[in-house]
Amino acid sequence: MQFSEAWLRELVNPALDTQALVEQITMAGLEVDSVNPAAAEFSGVVVGQVVSVMAHPDADKLRICQVEVGENESLQIVCGASNVREGLKIPAALIGAVLPGDFKIKKSKLRGELSFGMLCSEKELGLAADADGLMELAVDAPVGTDIREYLALNDQLIEVDLTPNRADCLSIEGIAREVALLNDIQFKVPVVIPVAVEHQDTLDIKVSAPDACPRYLGRLIKGVDSSAETPIWMQERLRRSGLRSLGPVVDVTNYVLLEMGQPLHAFDAAKLSGGIEVRKARAGEILGLLNEQQISANDDTLFIADADKALALAGVMGGSESAVSDSTKDIFLECAFFSPSFMMGKARHYGLHTDSSHRFERGVDAQLQTRAIERATQLIVEIAGGSVGAITEVVAQEHLPQRPAVTLRAQRIKRILGVALAEAEVEGILQRLGMICVKDSEGWQVTPPGFRFDIAIEADLIEELGRVYGYNNLPQSSLLMRSALSQAPEAVLDIDQIKDVLVTRDYQEAITYSFVAEELQKAIVPDDKYIKLQNPISADLAVMRTTLWCGLLQAATYNTKRQQGRVRLFEAGQRFLGTSVEQQEKMLAGIAVGSVNPEQWGEKARKVDFYDIKADVEAICALTGREVQFVVRKHSALHPGQSAEILTMEGQSLGWVGMLHPTLEKQLGFDSNVFLFELSQSVLLERNVPAFNSLSKFPSVRRDLALLLEEQVSFQAVKKCIDDCQEKLIQQVMVFDIYRGQGVEQGYKSIALALIMQDATQTLTDSEIDAIVNRVLDALSNKLSAKLRD
Repeated sequence: MQFSEAWLRELVNPALDTQALVEQITMAGLEVDSVNPAAAEFSGVVVGQVVSVMAHPDADKLRICQVEVGENESLQIVCGASNVREGLKIPAALIGAVLPGDFKIKKSKLRGELSFGMLCSEKELGLAADADGLMELAVDAPVGTDIREYLALNDQLIEVDLTPNRADCLSIEGIAREVALLNDIQFKVPVVIPVAVEHQDTLDIKVSAPDACPRYLGRLIKGVDSSAETPIWMQERLRRSGLRSLGPVVDVTNYVLLEMGQPLHAFDAAKLSGGIEVRKARAGEILGLLNEQQISANDDTLFIADADKALALAGVMGGSESAVSDSTKDIFLECAFFSPSFMMGKARHYGLHTDSSHRFERGVDAQLQTRAIERATQLIVEIAGGSVGAITEVVAQEHLPQRPAVTLRAQRIKRILGVALAEAEVEGILQRLGMICVKDSEGWQVTPPGFRFDIAIEADLIEELGRVYGYNNLPQSSLLMRSALSQAPEAVLDIDQIKDVLVTRDYQEAITYSFVAEELQKAIVPDDKYIKLQNPISADLAVMRTTLWCGLLQAATYNTKRQQGRVRLFEAGQRFLGTSVEQQEKMLAGIAVGSVNPEQWGEKARKVDFYDIKADVEAICALTGREVQFVVRKHSALHPGQSAEILTMEGQSLGWVGMLHPTLEKQLGFDSNVFLFELSQSVLLERNVPAFNSLSKFPSVRRDLALLLEEQVSFQAVKKCIDDCQEKLIQQVMVFDIYRGQGVEQGYKSIALALIMQDATQTLTDSEIDAIVNRVLDALSNKLSAKLRD
């Protein structure tokens, strides 16, 4: 809800500046999202009147105008606007004026003719995004008055983010009521004087669904001038509330909606056949709406119809066939109360959301309709004229919302709020809230007003007392909690430690939706079964993810398309397996795109590769004190030549690592290789408990071996073979070189190993060392056909 501060202060004007007013509203539970000026900064613009217009001798589209600006002499201003004409009152920027964007007005010469200023449109004053011509002011606008003063542009636009229960504040009167309540002052409700009835013509009204529409009012207004100009003051109030002017009749209905919170609608009476019926739609019935959308209605949808056709989607939007236009002479003005329980979800079902549906879904005062239709009639007649008919009203009292009294206990107030409020203060607050209080032995019987649909139980009343009294005025106390400390077994690794490692390796944590697009889910893991949402937020969030890669790939794509060439993200979250929500598994996944290091001068740029992301995974696994093995296997989302399944030494699957499949890489729009990993937290977080071994005081010995092995033999296989020898004196096995080329037969490679040996009880002798090395060589030769390289 956005509103003009100046409009609000016409109804209630507390002795507060804008900042204090905003803070007060926020602390009362109406959170203010933003405060913005009503117009961009400009100066030196006054109300001008065009006295004469002559053709420019050297330009067909330019006109030489004499403009009165409240000075002794008129000014010559050259203008190219199509709507410039004698007698027109417009904003005139004088020499020295500064328009939005720091555009300064100087004396200039246009095609040889002097121009001493500029005639302005709404766009040039920053009041609209575009404009077809000059901004036309009212005929009674005082010439020479500063335009900021005339239009009251020194104003602030306050946007309030209302919770769904505060529908009573979806109007300027509702906000004014709150401000008056908080400051204990009166606010001025606009006086509505019923317009005299001038003819007796009416339309028959029938309500066939009284449970959905308990109250419906309508009246005929004949002889309306639809070409009349909406007054500037109303156009400005609409603009400052986020609505544009659409003609006098529509503008009035929008204005009353903003002023009182009551939606109204006007039909072109000439396009109606017979009377009006409020009825349920027939299944499959077609209605063309004002936004050019056609809907096929369900039988639980409420229509406003005439004898032949549907006219409007009740409480949501009017139909195009019966809409008011510039040629409309007679209108049928409707004003109704629709049951909130019936309206909920109806607009959303058809992909719509309007100002009317927003209010009817949350609840409109069921006693407001007569006052609203009279106010709208009053404004229409003032602006566009017309002959007013009597109001026809259909009411089903039994279906109107009831307001039963709610019990409020005095002792309960103190227990919940922590402060004892005086009886007079409680009654004063409730009465200012529009409630009726009747004292009883324990407290009060409180009847809420018709506009407060959210007051139903005692806690609601206490909440009202608390927010009006001031949350910041309530006593503060520390919450006393007695809780047992949870166990933190040493054999379980904390996920935060792993996150810290990834952050130090230049990853950033991402949090993505658990809902993903079905097409993306199928593309990444086509064989996985997944859960479809019955009521997805959007088509792009229709299924539950079975891998965290879905969200990370989308996040990386979003970043790379916005000139972020280097992306490194990780996420810890749930994946959902099978077709049951209970089948969840905590995972840790990461993605790396672009260069290994940020751009710098000290090291040559290099793209990330498989071994970089493998090193990141190994750094994570190192925290567990457990070894893992990388087994070459294929995954639907990964490149068949650069993918591996990660297994523990016991053969338990930990996850996957590899490069994104080229098909997916192209489909998602990446222009460089993408590397991914995903690990199961349940396996990853198991760690070996560190144990102390005494340090040997005897020296270690290193022996280097250069082995010739077949190309497909991995270092992991070599290390496992050495470990299987169970040589307790071998403390470490390292690979420090891999060679292919001259001197090595094709299909083979040379791996240089370092064996680190050490005994805790003595210094190793050469014979002992040689015996260990020979046993290792024999094992490598027998199992892997390894040979010592000459």
